[in-house]
Amino acid sequence: DVGEIYSRLLDHKPVIQGEIRYFIKEFEEKRGLRELRVLENIKNTIFETNEHVLPKCEQAMQDNLSEAFKRLQAANDMIHRLQEREHEERKLHADKLMAREEKRVAHWDEFIKEQQNKQAEVDEEHRKAMERLKEQYSEMEKELAKYASF
Repeated sequence: DVGEIYSRLLDHKPVIQGEIRYFIKEFEEKRGLRELRVLENIKNTIFETNEHVLPKCEQAMQDNLSEAFKRLQAANDMIHRLQEREHEERKLHADKLMAREEKRVAHWDEFIKEQQNKQAEVDEEHRKAMERLKEQYSEMEKELAKYASF
């Protein structure tokens, strides 16, 4: 009898195990249905996305990408044309500068030759003037020598 009294008063394992089983059963049933609904909603969302949204997105992406590619290609072509024009203008400008430089060099060479000719003329005139002066002074010395004999 003491064992039975002890078991009823102090041994609560069977009661607690029953309560635990009841709680788990209630929790699993209620939560299981809720989780099942959530999983079903997720499955439906994924199916809807795969069947309808994804193809629409792919099509829109393809359309937009092809349009963007066309625009980029057109912009690239325009840039190439601008670069070619700029290159031609630079080449034309460089040719003009080269022609001006050649003209300037030719003009400078002509100027130098002219200056050398003028220098030669001036030198020649100077030499002639020096000779005339020498002759004049030599004649003056002869004249002076005549008067010195007095």
